[in-house]
Amino acid sequence: VQLQASGGGLVQAGGSLRLSCAASGRTISRYYMGWFRQAPGKEREFVASIRWSDGSTSYVDSVKGRITISRDSAKNTGYLQMNSLKPEDTAVYYCALGREGRPYDYWGQGTLVTVSS
Repeated sequence: VQLQASGGGLVQAGGSLRLSCAASGRTISRYYMGWFRQAPGKEREFVASIRWSDGSTSYVDSVKGRITISRDSAKNTGYLQMNSLKPEDTAVYYCALGREGRPYDYWGQGTLVTVSS
């Protein structure tokens, strides 16, 4: 499976961005797609995930109400809609695929999000 993340950029605090993650190479209906981020000098952290089969979602508390994960099964693409962005959201964002109960197996290349104050 190949994952191509895109949509990062520079945005002012309070602004919005939508990240995309296009999957190719195999069917992903049995996978979870997750989004992670790594800020400078910090460890990578989980942001959100979606179960591809039924669309159920999970979020880290710090982004609840501001960030929404979704997917378009027909396009094999996942999205991370980020609203009310804060400077502390600045990070490289990665998408990944994994099976339930297992580590994420496939990772995209990352896309940089920079939120200016």
